[in-house]
Amino acid sequence: MRVITGSARGRTLLTLSGDDIVRPTTDRVKEAMFSILHFELEGRRVLDLFAGSGQLGIEALSRGAAACTFVDKDKQAVTVMQKNLEHTGLADRAKVLHTDSLAFLKMTPEVFDIVLLDPPYASGLLEQALALLNGRVAPGGVIMCELPLGKELPETAAGLTLARRYKYGKTELAVYRTEEEV
Repeated sequence: MRVITGSARGRTLLTLSGDDIVRPTTDRVKEAMFSILHFELEGRRVLDLFAGSGQLGIEALSRGAAACTFVDKDKQAVTVMQKNLEHTGLADRAKVLHTDSLAFLKMTPEVFDIVLLDPPYASGLLEQALALLNGRVAPGGVIMCELPLGKELPETAAGLTLARRYKYGKTELAVYRTEEEV
């Protein structure tokens, strides 16, 4: 795993062990995700929920996001994330939280411009997170979801509309935007 472009371009990232539960985003899907978000990252506040190794939020920071909040309940994930942020020189714009992602959404007063959701596929956490994002996405914000091909999603979430789905092998990206941008 590596940072694709930006200030930390080419830096390799540590990964989590346990192939049975860890599914890192492939470079192809990550490249597509950030091509979709390309002109929306500069100076924005990002939330990397279910962050794992932190690779998605780190890519956003490397490409110019102002700040990123990383949330994961796994202690090993938080340790790997912190090491990756130090290694890439992006730790000064990051906040790493060792807590349950859904509990975080229920209690935080923070609002984000871009929300990155990539929970374990069979967990049902994606739908639960989407339902809890009301009031957490700024006007004109974007929710980007990584999910298995063909998974049903709600048409709206956090006042945003499911704008488009992109297919990459057995993986899909789903993008929620304000109705005016759809």
